[in-house]
Amino acid sequence: MAENLFAAIDMGTNAFKLVIVQAHFPGKFLPLLTAKESIVLGRDSSSSTISSHSQQLSIKSLNKFNEIIQTHQVPSLHTRCVATSVVREARNKFQFIDSVAESTGFNVEVLSGEQEARFAYMGALQFLPVFDDLALNVDIGGGSTEFAIGSRGKVEFCSSLKLGHVTLTQQNFGDDEVERVLNMREFIRNLVKESGLIEKVKDFGFQVAVGSSGTIRAIERAVFKGYALGFVDNEALFRECKRDWRFNRKDLKSVVESLCKGGEGEKARRDAMFKRRSQSIVAGGILLEEIFDLLGIEDMLVSGYGLREGVIADTLANAYGDGYDLNANARFRSLLRLAAGFNGKKKTTSAAECASMARVIFEGLRKCKERDNNEVGLTVPLDDKDLDYIEAACLLHNIGLFAGKKGYHKQSYHIIMNGNNLHGYSAKEVKLIALLTKHHRKKFPKFSGASFNEFGDEEKQKFGILCAIVRLCVLLHQNGYISYKEMEISHSHEGFELVLGEARNQTLLPSDEQCVAAADNFKAELRHELEYFKRASLIKLLPTL
Repeated sequence: MAENLFAAIDMGTNAFKLVIVQAHFPGKFLPLLTAKESIVLGRDSSSSTISSHSQQLSIKSLNKFNEIIQTHQVPSLHTRCVATSVVREARNKFQFIDSVAESTGFNVEVLSGEQEARFAYMGALQFLPVFDDLALNVDIGGGSTEFAIGSRGKVEFCSSLKLGHVTLTQQNFGDDEVERVLNMREFIRNLVKESGLIEKVKDFGFQVAVGSSGTIRAIERAVFKGYALGFVDNEALFRECKRDWRFNRKDLKSVVESLCKGGEGEKARRDAMFKRRSQSIVAGGILLEEIFDLLGIEDMLVSGYGLREGVIADTLANAYGDGYDLNANARFRSLLRLAAGFNGKKKTTSAAECASMARVIFEGLRKCKERDNNEVGLTVPLDDKDLDYIEAACLLHNIGLFAGKKGYHKQSYHIIMNGNNLHGYSAKEVKLIALLTKHHRKKFPKFSGASFNEFGDEEKQKFGILCAIVRLCVLLHQNGYISYKEMEISHSHEGFELVLGEARNQTLLPSDEQCVAAADNFKAELRHELEYFKRASLIKLLPTL
């Protein structure tokens, strides 16, 4: 079993969704796989029951998910399966969840509306840098819409209303298209006003509005693609663009106006844009526009994560206890966003491989120190934050290459320092990461310079060790050592031994003069870096190539 793998299944009204992630303490996780089964619970039943046909489809889909989970060897205790509004409201919910347990082995957690709202908010925290903000999170589902107001991971208020894009689509609001839209709007406004939601939101207030559902993501994508402007068919206009993951009231109004237009041509365009969701996107767009108006929302950030990821975050919080950091994943995503913004896929992948190498060396040094009861010569202790800084520096060390190879390490430094792109880090931490990228090559850092004035003696010693690790990883990776899975660190009386896999470029013949010269240059550079490593950490590192 892979002890750092976790899975979550969201049995929603409109679809069943699975995510499997690889988690790293203290709160970062990387999605390894997502899967979706299109099941609309309750559509084939006139009453609030889950029909036999829907139950059969549900069990079939969940068994598919179970096969995927077992193939990835996710521990059963790390797997959660949750159900939302349709199961919550179903008359036969207990019979349904018993049938699921018997047929699939999954113990279904039927979430209350408040739990659903909380998980949606926690999911958004894993994607967007809104941890410190008082955030209003809106999650439009197929059978209900959840609202949560929270800050720093604590939910101050939450509410669930029986308004969903599927249930609104299924209701009879009249045959005439104009009349249908007007009646739907009136129905939504009356229900929201009667719920007391407007007054509650006004009492608590919010600094930022966040949307975390598939419907809201579909509308954001339509805004990005220029759906309301008729640009959707011209993909070339958007190849170089990066999604902002946000839209404003005016953007939303334009998309909804286009969605509400009649005619076969508009229906075909809507189907092409929204695919299967096109059946209920009109209701979803109208519902969201009414929420904007009633709650006074002007702009909305959009989360690529939702309920599933919120369940994952909750599971990790329970597994890691007080050490869990709800903000770690959003910090990590800001690193990836910055790296991808300046690098293509090849350079981003290269930087990620370098970061993986750094993790192996860092963890190896730390484990060896722990094993030797702190008698090994590390000058200062290393902790999880230091690993975070190293990985960040490796991910960002080559972003300055967009301006050319000469002096690119300095360019990377300036981008990090001046771009306000790293979220969840203090100004001092941002500077530390920037300095690590600046000194990943060329001259070694001089702590007597003005750049290090705000760092204490112990912080400078630690910086030297982190810098030595980053420099070594960049050098090894640039010379063909990318098999970080084959890297291993052991300890002997002579020092630490770093065992490396074969370099990818060692298939050249030894008689090739250029190859021999390159190998000699690499060995000279490696000796240079190992000497610095020893000076910085008081540890001798012996590479076995």
